[in-house]
Amino acid sequence: MNTDLIEHIAAASDNRTQLWANVLREVNVKEFAEVGVWKGDFAKKILKQCDFIQRYYMIDPWANLDDWNKPFNVPMEVFDDVYDEAMSKTSFASDKIVVLRGKTKDVIESIPDKSLDCIYIDGDHTLRGITIDLIKLYPKVKEGGLICGDDFINNPWQHGVKFEPTLVCPFSIYFAEAMDLPIYSLPFKQFLIKKETNSEFRFHDLVGQYGDISLNKLPNERKNKKSFLSRLFK
Repeated sequence: MNTDLIEHIAAASDNRTQLWANVLREVNVKEFAEVGVWKGDFAKKILKQCDFIQRYYMIDPWANLDDWNKPFNVPMEVFDDVYDEAMSKTSFASDKIVVLRGKTKDVIESIPDKSLDCIYIDGDHTLRGITIDLIKLYPKVKEGGLICGDDFINNPWQHGVKFEPTLVCPFSIYFAEAMDLPIYSLPFKQFLIKKETNSEFRFHDLVGQYGDISLNKLPNERKNKKSFLSRLFK
């Protein structure tokens, strides 16, 4: 999958699900993992549109976490209902699904190394969360496989200053640079990294919205700066 093809798919897609269904179809993904399943809406749509997928890992704690300061950290009884809803929505493909209920670090060894054609990360968007997900999932992806994700936004205060900043961008760009891999910004706040040996880092900003990927925006919220740093380095 080259840059021209990625640009063509992006331009021809009307929404997030269609974008990824087109990408997965183009590279004929067989082994797929989604991190951050929530109610299972994305999984349901992808499984219906991509019947060529043979195994679909669903990774999510579905649990209230003491150290996660994001709006979706709902009470445990709500998470149990959310989990049941996700299972119900994807039950039609139960023969393909492998449910890994837990944090990425705790369940990742259930997936063999170099077995995944593609991973899609839509879980903990804090700096801690995206760091753990990318580093722990990377060895599980095949040579030539894809590392993709959601909420690739250039605004850390996605949920307001009382919540932990969203730092999928720029960390995923820094990760790609560290690993000498190309990374693409795509429509609908998505990103794509291609894992390939003997490649070189380049950020392909296909949507033209990422001229500044610095963290200069963080101190702008002065009342939140101290609390953010204290959480970051605790």
